[in-house]
Amino acid sequence: MLSKKTKYGLKALSYLSKQQQNVPVLISDISVAENISRKFLESILLTLKKNGILSSKKGKGGGYFLLKKPSEIKISTIMRVLEGPIAMLPCVSLNYYEKCDDCVNEEECSLSLLMAEVRDSTLKILENKTLANFHCGE
Repeated sequence: MLSKKTKYGLKALSYLSKQQQNVPVLISDISVAENISRKFLESILLTLKKNGILSSKKGKGGGYFLLKKPSEIKISTIMRVLEGPIAMLPCVSLNYYEKCDDCVNEEECSLSLLMAEVRDSTLKILENKTLANFHCGE
């Protein structure tokens, strides 16, 4: 299941993707429009900013805005920033690989093989979707 952090992050980014490009949007506007706690949203937007998805402007006319066009921001990138690995097991993760402690032979492990297939199917979808073709709540 997606964490609330990822769900709300996707909703906030979807909202920002529908706004005028490079025009800052107030956190309070996003919070009200998407029904997200302002304090929680601040934390999520800061994470997205630290990872190069958003930027912000302070002061009058300030707020958050996308650093790239919505068509250039993959859903898989957002998921990895907010959720972590896409794979369900560390031994099949492409970016966060770790050997499983209880596995004797990874190459022959039926669970590992199944989860690699799940990962590949999931990635096929998430790598081919961007904010441009993702709209929450419509």
